[in-house]
Amino acid sequence: MDDPQAPASEPAEAAVVVEETETAGSGGGIAETGGMLWDEPIDAVLRAVAEFIGSFFFFFIGIGAGVSVAIAGEPSLLLVALANGVALAIAVTALGHISGGHFNPAVTIGFLVTRRIAPLLALMYIVAQLLAGIAAAAMVRWLWPGTFAKAAGYGAPALDPGLSSGEGLVLEALLTAFLVFVVFATAADIRGAFKIIAGFAIGLTVSVDVMVGGPLTGAMMNPARAFGSHVVDNSWSNAWIWYVGPILGGAIAALLYELLYLRPLRPPPPGLPESSVEEESVATAALQ
Repeated sequence: MDDPQAPASEPAEAAVVVEETETAGSGGGIAETGGMLWDEPIDAVLRAVAEFIGSFFFFFIGIGAGVSVAIAGEPSLLLVALANGVALAIAVTALGHISGGHFNPAVTIGFLVTRRIAPLLALMYIVAQLLAGIAAAAMVRWLWPGTFAKAAGYGAPALDPGLSSGEGLVLEALLTAFLVFVVFATAADIRGAFKIIAGFAIGLTVSVDVMVGGPLTGAMMNPARAFGSHVVDNSWSNAWIWYVGPILGGAIAALLYELLYLRPLRPPPPGLPESSVEEESVATAALQ
C-alpha cells in the first residue's frame, strides 16, 4: 500500500542527447557529402571567397618579394623563400577554419582524388585560386615601378637552361609531393598537429622547397600561382611543367598518405589504453 505522505514522483524528463560529429580532415568542410553543398550554397560561396582571399595574399606576397629583392639590389633566395613560407603559414592559420586553407589547385585535387571534398566545391576552389593568381600578378604589374617587375616576368617561373623539361617536371612534382604530404599529415589527419602548430609546418615546407628548387624551376608547387603570372606576362614557354608537375605530385602524395595512414585509420596497438585490449608490451614480456 502506498504511503499517502510520500511525495508524488515527478514525471521523468526525456534526456535528449545531441551528438556532434566532427568531420575532421575534410578538405573544405563540405567534403564528405555532396548534398550539403546544395543545401547551403552561400556557405560554399563563402568558402570559395576565403580561398580567393588567402590565395591572393599568398601569391601577392610571394611575387612582390621576388621583385622587391631585385629592386633592393640584394637578390636573396632565403628572403624570397621565407616570404613565401610565412605568407602561406599566415593564410592557412587565418582562413583554414573556413575553407580548409588549400590556396593551391594541387592541394585541392589531392583532396578530390581521396574523396575528401565534393567535386563541385573543388571546382569552385580551383576557379577562385586561378582568379587570385591573375589578380595578384596584375596587382604587382600595376604597383611596382620601372622594369623590375617586367624583368621578373611578374613572377612567371623559368626553367634553368641546364634542366630538360622532363627534369623540371619531376622536380616540380617532387617538391609538390612534399608539400601535399605535409598538408595531409598535419591538416587532413585528425591525429595531426594542426591545432598545435596551425599552418607553420605547411609554410615551412614551402620555404625549404623554394630554397632547394627556386633557382631551377622557380619552385612553384602551385598551378594557380604559375598560371596568373603566365597570363599577365603572356609567356607560355614550357608552361605545362608547372601545371602537370604539381598536380601529378600532389595527387600521388595525397593517395599515398590516404592509403598508408587514413584508410582505414589503424587501431591503436594492443596494450595501449586506447585499444581496450589488455596485452603485455614487448618490453614487459622481455623482462619475464
